[in-house]
Amino acid sequence: MEKSKFLVFHLILILLLSCKPEGALATTNTPPQAYYFDAQFGNDANNGLSAEQPFASFKKLSEINLKSGDSIRLSNGSSFRGQLSILGFTGADGLNISNYQPPGSSSQQLPRIDAAGYDSGIYIENSSNISISNLSITANGGGIKSNHGANTEGMRCGILVHIQSNSVFNNLSIENVEIEGVYYEAPGFSRDKDEVTTPNGTQSYGWGIRFLNTSTSGQLTHISVSNCNIKKVSHSGIRFNNSSQLKFEDIQIHNNRLNNIGGPGMVLLKCENAVVTENHISYSGSTDDSRNWGRGSGLWTWGSSKILIDQNTFSHANGPADSAGCHIDFNCNDIIVQRNLSWSNAGGFIEVLGNNYNCAYRYNLSINDGYRVKGVGNNFQEGKTFWLSGYAGKNNSRTGPFNTYIYNNTIYTKASIVSKIAVDKVSHGVLIANNIFHVEGDSQLVLGDQYRPDQGGEGTIDNVTFTNNIFLKRDYWPEEALIQPNALLEGDAMFLKKGGTFIQDYTPTNTALVRNKGIAITTIEGDEKGLYLDFAIDQDLLGNPIEGLPDLGAIEMD
Repeated sequence: MEKSKFLVFHLILILLLSCKPEGALATTNTPPQAYYFDAQFGNDANNGLSAEQPFASFKKLSEINLKSGDSIRLSNGSSFRGQLSILGFTGADGLNISNYQPPGSSSQQLPRIDAAGYDSGIYIENSSNISISNLSITANGGGIKSNHGANTEGMRCGILVHIQSNSVFNNLSIENVEIEGVYYEAPGFSRDKDEVTTPNGTQSYGWGIRFLNTSTSGQLTHISVSNCNIKKVSHSGIRFNNSSQLKFEDIQIHNNRLNNIGGPGMVLLKCENAVVTENHISYSGSTDDSRNWGRGSGLWTWGSSKILIDQNTFSHANGPADSAGCHIDFNCNDIIVQRNLSWSNAGGFIEVLGNNYNCAYRYNLSINDGYRVKGVGNNFQEGKTFWLSGYAGKNNSRTGPFNTYIYNNTIYTKASIVSKIAVDKVSHGVLIANNIFHVEGDSQLVLGDQYRPDQGGEGTIDNVTFTNNIFLKRDYWPEEALIQPNALLEGDAMFLKKGGTFIQDYTPTNTALVRNKGIAITTIEGDEKGLYLDFAIDQDLLGNPIEGLPDLGAIEMD
C-alpha cells in the first residue's frame, strides 16, 4: 500500500512539473524572440512573431513578457501613434528596438512614432542593456494623454530614459534615430519675453533625447548616442539631468547632427568620463518657432568631471545670455574642449564659470564669436571672446575658476565685432599661451554679467602665465584687465582665407611668425594636478601631426 501511494505521488509531481507554463526554468529555456509591429498592415489579433503576422499597435507590448535577447521590430514605412514604453528590463543579453523591411515593401522610410500628447515617443525606465536604432520620432503638441508621475510632468521628449530606482543600470545605446518637431504646446503658442531670462526656463518644453535620474542614489552607466539627427525641438537636443548622488558615467556622444534647437544643443549635467566627438550643432537657441525657449550654447557642462569635447562644430548659437559655442558652467573639473570649430556664436568662444578646476580650451578655431551686445533687444549679457567668471550659483559666493589652461587656439573676429574680455578677480591660476588673437576690430574690458554680476574692482590673480601669443594689434588686450600678456608677438599670421568659414581657411602662411614658435605647456605654478589628459596632443584641428615644438594657433603649417 505504501509503495502504491509513493508511485501516485511521484506521478503527480512529474505531471505538475511538465505542465508548468511559466517560471525561471521555462524562461531560461525559451529562446529569444522578435516581436513585429506594422501600423499599416498589422493586426493586434496576429501573434506578432513574424514579419507575416505583425501586431498593429504598441498596446500589445503590455501583454508581452520581454526576455533577455528579445527584440522589438517596427516596419519601415509605418507611422505609429502613441508611445513605446519599456519598464524594468534588465536581461543580460539585452533588448533591441529597431526596424525591419516588411515583405513585399520597398519603402526605405524609417518607422515613425508620433507621440503627440505623450510624454515621449520612447520611454525607458529603470532598465539595462537596451539598444534603440533606425527609427523616426515626432511629438508636436497635443496635451498629455499619459505620463509617468510628477517627475516627467511638463515635458515632452523624443526619447526619455528615466532612472527612479536606487540601483545601478547599464548599457543604453541610441543610434541612427531621427527626432524632429518635438513641442509641448500646440502651434501658435508664444512665450513671454521674460521666460528666456530664467536660467533654464520655467515652463513646459519639448526635448530631443533626455536622460533623467530622479533617484537619490541610482545610476546609469555606459551610454552611447551616435549618428542621430535632431532638429526643431523647443528646448535641449540631448540633455542629461541628475538629482542622484551618483553621476551618469562612461558616455559616448558621437557624430550626431543637431539643428534649429530652441535651447542648448547638448547639456551634460552631473556626468563623468564622457567623450563628445564629431557632432555638428547649429542654431541652438533658435527663435524660429514661438514655442522655443530661444537661448542656448551649442554645448555646456555642469557638475561634471573628465569630459573630452573633441572635433565638434558649434555654430550660430543664439540668445540674450550664455549662448557660446561651448561653455563650462560651474562646479566642474577636468573638462577639455579641444580641436573644435566655434563659428558665429552670439555669446562667444571661451566661457569658464566659477568653482571649476583644471579645465582647458586648446587647439580650437573661433570665427566671429561673441558679437552679442548687451542692451540691444532682450540681451542682458555681453558677448565675449574670453570670459573667466567666478559665478558659482545665485546664492553662492564667487569663486574660481582654478587652474584654467588656454593654449594653441586661433581666434578671428572681423572689424565690425567689438572683442570683449572679462576676467573675474576671484580667478586663480591661468595659463594663456601659443594662441593667435587675430582681432581686426576694437576690444573692450567688460564685467561678468550673470544673475549675480561681478562687481569688478581692484584685485590680484595669482599664478598667471600669459605669454607667447600672437596679437594682430599690440594694444588688443585691455590695459585694465587683471591679467596682462608678456613676451607677446605682434603680427599677421596671414591666413589662407581670413573671413572664410572652413577650417583650412585659417591655416597660417607666415612661416617666420608661426612655425615652431610654440612653447611646451607645463603645469601652472601651484597646480599639483595639471590636466587629466596629456598637455601635448598628436594631431591638430585638421589632423596634421604635431611634432617637436608646436606652431602657434590651432593649425600646424605644412
